[in-house]
Amino acid sequence: MDFSLSEEQQLLKDSVDRFVREEYTLAQRRELVATDEGFSRDHWAKMAELGWLSVSIPEAYGGIGGGPVETMVMMEAFGEGLVVEPYMSSVVLGGGLIAAGGDEAQKQAILPLLAEGKMMLAFGYAERQSRYDLFDVETRAEKDGAGYVLNGHKGVVFHAAVADKIIVTARTSGGSRDANGITLFILDNNAPGLSRRDYPTVDGLRASEVTLDKVKVSADAVLGEVDNGFAIVDAVSQQGIAALAAEAVGCMTVLLNTTNEYVKTRKQFGQPIGKFQVIQHRMADMFIACEEARSMSYLATLRLDDPDPMERARASASAKVQIGKSLVYVSQQAVQLHGGMGMTDELNVGHYFKRLTMIDTMLGDQDYHLKRYAEM
Repeated sequence: MDFSLSEEQQLLKDSVDRFVREEYTLAQRRELVATDEGFSRDHWAKMAELGWLSVSIPEAYGGIGGGPVETMVMMEAFGEGLVVEPYMSSVVLGGGLIAAGGDEAQKQAILPLLAEGKMMLAFGYAERQSRYDLFDVETRAEKDGAGYVLNGHKGVVFHAAVADKIIVTARTSGGSRDANGITLFILDNNAPGLSRRDYPTVDGLRASEVTLDKVKVSADAVLGEVDNGFAIVDAVSQQGIAALAAEAVGCMTVLLNTTNEYVKTRKQFGQPIGKFQVIQHRMADMFIACEEARSMSYLATLRLDDPDPMERARASASAKVQIGKSLVYVSQQAVQLHGGMGMTDELNVGHYFKRLTMIDTMLGDQDYHLKRYAEM
C-alpha cells in the first residue's frame, strides 16, 4: 500500500509542524498549562484561521471536507508538540458526533461555528461504574411533555469548563448495560441543573466532573435517534482511537529522538553510553516499538472508511492494544535511559511520559481492547 501523503496533506503537515516548532517550546507549554483555562485562545483562533478546525468538517457546513488521514497528520504533529488546545474533545469527538448524528438544523447551527473557532464542544460519556464500557450508562433521561429531564453524572469530561455545549449519553430505555436505549443529548454548559467540578489532569489538560440534576431540555436537544445513540458513539469512538493513536506516535517519536541524542552525548567510563551494546539494543527495541505503533496508527486510520463495521472495530481495538504496548515500553525506557532527571519538570521526557500514560487509558486501555479483540 502507498502511505505517502498527497501534496495537500504534505502542506498541511508542514504548516502544523511549523506551528509546533515555533509556538510550542516546553517553556511556552508550561506557561499555557499554568493558566486558568489551560490553553491559548490565541492559538485556537490561529488554528481556525489556518483551517485546521475545519479539516474534518463537510464543505456544506463551512469545512474543508478532509478525511481520517488529514486528522491523523494533525494529531501526530500535536503529539510531537504536546499541544494542549481542545482539538480532540471539541473537533474529533464533539464535531464527529454532530456530523454523524445531527439533523440538518443542528449541523447548520453548530458545525460552521466550530470551524470558525467560535464554538467549543465536549463529550461526556464516562460514569463511575462504567470503566471503559461506553454502553454502561446510568444517567437517565425521562420524558417530560415534548422534552426530557436528565439526571446523572459524567466523569472526566475533557475541556468541559470551556465548552459552549456538552454532548452527553443518557438512558431513555433498557437496563444500565444495554447497548440499546441510549440517547445523545446536546446541553448548554450553563443549563439550569448542570454543575461542574473542574480540575487539571496529570498531563496538564483540563477535565470536569459534570452533575445533571433535573436538567430540562427540549426535543431539539436530541442528537440522532432516540434509543439508538450507541451506534453513533461507537463509530465516533473509533475515530477518537485513531486520533489518539496518531498523537501517541508523535509523542513516542520525540521520546525516541530525544533519548537517541542523549545517549550519544552522556558519557560514562570515558565514552558515550550509546557505545555500549546493551544501550544500543534498547534503542533498537524503542525504534521497533515506535514503528509498530505507527503501522497500527495507519491501519486504524485507513480502516475508518471500511464499509464492514466489524473490520473497523477490529482495527481500532488492535491499534489500541499495540499503541498501549509501545507507549509503555518507549516512555519507560526513555525515563530509564535519562536517569533520575527523566522525571524532572525541567526535562520534556516526563511531560511526554504523562501524556502517553493518559492516552493509554482514554477510550479503553490495552487490556480492555485485547479482550474486545478476542471476543470479536
